[in-house]
Amino acid sequence: MKLIRRISLFLVLSGIMLLAGGYTALKAERFFYPNRYQTKETRIQEKQQQSAIDGEMKEQVIETAVGSIPVVNADTTYLVEEVDLINGTVHETQESVPVKYIGLDREGLLEELDSYDRNPPLTELERGFETIELTAFSKDRVVICKYYKQPEEDKGFYLMVADHFIVVYREDKQTLYMNTDILLESLNEKLQTEIMQGKYVETEEELYHFLESYSS
Repeated sequence: MKLIRRISLFLVLSGIMLLAGGYTALKAERFFYPNRYQTKETRIQEKQQQSAIDGEMKEQVIETAVGSIPVVNADTTYLVEEVDLINGTVHETQESVPVKYIGLDREGLLEELDSYDRNPPLTELERGFETIELTAFSKDRVVICKYYKQPEEDKGFYLMVADHFIVVYREDKQTLYMNTDILLESLNEKLQTEIMQGKYVETEEELYHFLESYSS
């Protein structure tokens, strides 16, 4: 009888130890592999939370990138430099930012200036407009450079003599404008004297009228 009790007690203790070992092993596995025992709903909720966090981070990155790109605004200092290519002078003025430039980044402004360069206003062409370029750009300061080359006004000419023939010089008496086939001796004495001293002709129209009158 005592033997039977001992065997029963041994079996009970063995069962208790087995259950305790299994429970301990299960707790350890849950600790080291928590995702294996998550319910489907829990995993879905966690994925949704992670997606929301990732979305917020992406939006913040995009907003930061956009905010870092300088654009022209109404408070931007807008300077225009006008360069005279003939005299080499530069005249700088500060103007209000053109409305169509507000909100543009560097690339957008370059496109607008390229369009202006290809189709300048008539008033600019009359001033001898050559080209335009962007020389400085930031959200605080923009510098535009315009180049002008004023067309030379019609100036007078001088009729002079070279090897018995009439030659035409520009007003500086140094730059040869043209040679002619008009002999000095073919002109009357008064005109010969004027030309030998350097006869001034005020306009190109007057010059060509003279040449047509005395050319052979």
